[in-house]
Amino acid sequence: MGFFDFIKGVGKKNEAPVEQPATPSETPTEPNAQQIANQLLSHIQALGLPVAGLSVNYNSTTDLATLKGQVKSQADKEKIILAVGNIDHVAQVDDQMTVEEPAPESKFYTVKSGDNLSKIAKEFYADANQYPKIFDANKPMLKSADAIFPGQVLRIPE
Repeated sequence: MGFFDFIKGVGKKNEAPVEQPATPSETPTEPNAQQIANQLLSHIQALGLPVAGLSVNYNSTTDLATLKGQVKSQADKEKIILAVGNIDHVAQVDDQMTVEEPAPESKFYTVKSGDNLSKIAKEFYADANQYPKIFDANKPMLKSADAIFPGQVLRIPE
């Protein structure tokens, strides 16, 4: 359990529809806190990340997403935290999930401009060819080894 910091505004945009204006002259409305919480919940469900009793709350004043539920593994917990934290509205995640089978936590790494998975693997494992380990640890959020962006936070397993 704990708080995890992310860079607000650089993450993936939510794809869930937001209420559009009735007439073209009105400006589009920003989603409210409940709509964002629902979008985050839908995002986790769409990724197929296994969690029982999941609830997501979002505070639009602090850009804090609070996660509650039960997961089987530490890896699942970390993937859910990253799936939520790497969304553009979220600046911080309050993890209140419980793990059935506790294990050591992975390291987290914030992608910098010019990074690629091979470069990150070289830094953490002293072998650029270990990049699939990082790619696999971040599925299903990553669809391709080339689909990382500056500001994104990745899991780095042991």
